[in-house]
Amino acid sequence: MQSKLLVPSSAPSMPTVAGKDVALDIYQKKDLALEACSSSSPSSIEDESIFKPFIGRMTEKSKKNRRRTCSSGSLTHVSPSRQQSFPRDVGHAAAETYLLTRLSFKLLAYLGLGYWWIIKFLALNLYAMLLLPGFLQVGYYYFFSNRVRRSIVYGDQPRNRLDLYLPANLDEPKPVVAFITGGAWIIGYKAYGALLGLELAERDIIVACIDYRNFPQGTISDMVKDVSSGISFVCNNIAEFGGDPNRIYLIGQSAGAHIAACTLLDQAFKESGEGESVTWSISQIKAYFGISGGYNILNLVDHFHSRGLYRSILLSIMEGEQYLHRFSPEIMVLDRRIKDAISCLPFIVLFHGTADYSIPSDASKTFANALQKVGAKVGLILYEGKTHTDLCLQDPLRGGRDELVEDIVAVIHAGDTVALAKDAEATHRRRLVPEYMLKLAHNVSPF
Repeated sequence: MQSKLLVPSSAPSMPTVAGKDVALDIYQKKDLALEACSSSSPSSIEDESIFKPFIGRMTEKSKKNRRRTCSSGSLTHVSPSRQQSFPRDVGHAAAETYLLTRLSFKLLAYLGLGYWWIIKFLALNLYAMLLLPGFLQVGYYYFFSNRVRRSIVYGDQPRNRLDLYLPANLDEPKPVVAFITGGAWIIGYKAYGALLGLELAERDIIVACIDYRNFPQGTISDMVKDVSSGISFVCNNIAEFGGDPNRIYLIGQSAGAHIAACTLLDQAFKESGEGESVTWSISQIKAYFGISGGYNILNLVDHFHSRGLYRSILLSIMEGEQYLHRFSPEIMVLDRRIKDAISCLPFIVLFHGTADYSIPSDASKTFANALQKVGAKVGLILYEGKTHTDLCLQDPLRGGRDELVEDIVAVIHAGDTVALAKDAEATHRRRLVPEYMLKLAHNVSPF
């Protein structure tokens, strides 16, 4: 069964291309359906502090030494042909590998080493081994391609780094994607976006993969603050790298989708009358794409607990049970008192696989319904039989058509006849992993 686009009937009209509804142009081969809003009333939230921005709630425990706001030479004379030192790249690869290993053991330390997690750990190792041929090829591109700018400093906090993936041709300003990776709020890392960065860069789109503090280095407020700072850097500096500051798109995947949604709402609150200074405008974000995200943490606590992300850990990440509603975008948008903030939101498209067991697809459905009820521009695309990792790993490694990337690119290039023509003529990407290994990975995936 093909994916379907659910466009709220009461929402403002979708962007148009040549007089046609973009949804119809993008998904002409998909089943289209309208999903009505639920009739339940918006959730009531008594705590008036809900209207204060998410960031800034956490008290600074110590002063941090201010770092440079950009890496040496990152904003001047940037050229895709710049040659990188081989010894430096090898050293960087070793450092990144060490960090990923440390993050994995940190996760195990929090989750414990019971029977259930031993089985999951073994499954994860088998899963990684099956996809290793693809990981090695993408890793080589990440560490040694002269079109990847790694670890550009965007802020003064730990992990305030981002990677840039540049198209081969920068003769004119390119559209830009700011990508927020997943990782259960504990093991997220910017290099996880390498595969998407490679795919979109091949479509003449610049990708900025934004890293952020994970738990326990930071809680959700810190993550939102970091992501907001990263978006600000992209909005204010991307022109120096060949990007078009008037065509910036935000993508979040899994936990990154939740953090990005919280960041958008935080920015909307600020711009709707909170009176706080802002360093970027939500109007600069043309669209937000949420991939396999969870947007109502109150409803997902028990589910995550059953999947191994235990309640005590999740509550610590979200700063306590009393604050779960503040970091549940689905609940936030339904409060009648934030109507002005909702009107600031960009076009939102939610993607989800129907066979996703890490975060059920209902999480995106109910969020789309909530957005529809308040009049936001929203679309929902479901991929039949796809799991949590199919969309971001197995499908891209398979080569050929990648439905998710095609759907994203169609929105980004809508109205650009030259780019659409190139997309139509683009050759399919080569396969990176044999099909039988991908099928086995699909079956043993612990996610």
